[in-house]
Amino acid sequence: MIITIIVFLLILTLLVLIHEAGHFFVAKFFKIKVEEFGVGLPPRAFGIKRGETLYSVNWLPIGGFVKLYGEDDAGGGSVKIKSGEKLSGDLGRAFYARPVWQRALIIVAGVFMNFLLAVVIITYFFGIAGVQTPGDKVIITEIVKNSPADISGLKSQDVVTSLNGMKVTSPSQIIETTRKHLGEKITLEIRRNDETKKVEVTPRKNFPADEGPMGVAISSNVVVTKYPLWQAPFVGLIEALKYSWLILAGLFGVVSQLLTQAQIPKGVAGPVGIAQLTGQFIAVGPLAVLSFVSLLSLNLAILNVLPIPALDGGRLFFILIEGALGKKVSRSFESKAHAIGMAILLALIAIITLSDLIRLITGQPILPKQ
Repeated sequence: MIITIIVFLLILTLLVLIHEAGHFFVAKFFKIKVEEFGVGLPPRAFGIKRGETLYSVNWLPIGGFVKLYGEDDAGGGSVKIKSGEKLSGDLGRAFYARPVWQRALIIVAGVFMNFLLAVVIITYFFGIAGVQTPGDKVIITEIVKNSPADISGLKSQDVVTSLNGMKVTSPSQIIETTRKHLGEKITLEIRRNDETKKVEVTPRKNFPADEGPMGVAISSNVVVTKYPLWQAPFVGLIEALKYSWLILAGLFGVVSQLLTQAQIPKGVAGPVGIAQLTGQFIAVGPLAVLSFVSLLSLNLAILNVLPIPALDGGRLFFILIEGALGKKVSRSFESKAHAIGMAILLALIAIITLSDLIRLITGQPILPKQ
């Protein structure tokens, strides 16, 4: 449990710091004054000032933040200037005083960094570690004693090549066909030790839930896919875009179910649920944790880019409106919009967290069983 919590906090901090680093480096590139780069959330434990920027470590070990000069919660600026005053010195380096396109790039940089992290991790899998994907061979991995499969002479590690004359390339074919022929004799063609033979099995109509009609466990063979290093980044980018689309579609599905059914959809997890999932990935191994990090990073990127007040996408939305209209949106109105957005987000997080806790106490799985 302690290891799970530590790894979860490290992952969360890494993802947020990568995000904030995007804001930080682009702001520095445009010579905007960065007042503070913080690891963790206040209250502050200690800080070291290098140049004009304070690099701080804070007591709450969750994420981090970047504080830009002339930037407030509304994304405008709390620094007051007089009408007609020349924006020189620090005023000229304030966030709010910069052109729309520069502010927009600074906001988008955080999202870009989370997306880039996911692409880099996925590229590593496709180019170096390899990606395990189901092959086109179906293997019998287990035989239940005295089951129809056992009586017919099937053995573990037999490769099923056809069923009733139909070529078999996935476990679902065997499952679906077997269910349609309960109590009827079916013919399996198998390969065992480089020999091919046919075996007749009669799937039972009445069977224990954990055994199945034939009493076998089957799975696809695993194929490790790797691409040349020059090609892997392109594959990583395409895969990241595919996952991003699936995440976006899933988010819209969540919102739709919340509005139409007033309930949290199965498979949706908050901080507690994500921490629980972290423990499950830790049990599988380091590569599984790394894969989980890429998925979380994509989720953070997609969620942040949506035009929701209080998130980067909401701030970008108001900046783009300013660019289209040629004048700043009312600071008061924008502040209120972000405050309302934050309140809604916190309420939603609280509801999902409560759902996570109930699921954890009752022992329900995070993801629904298929």
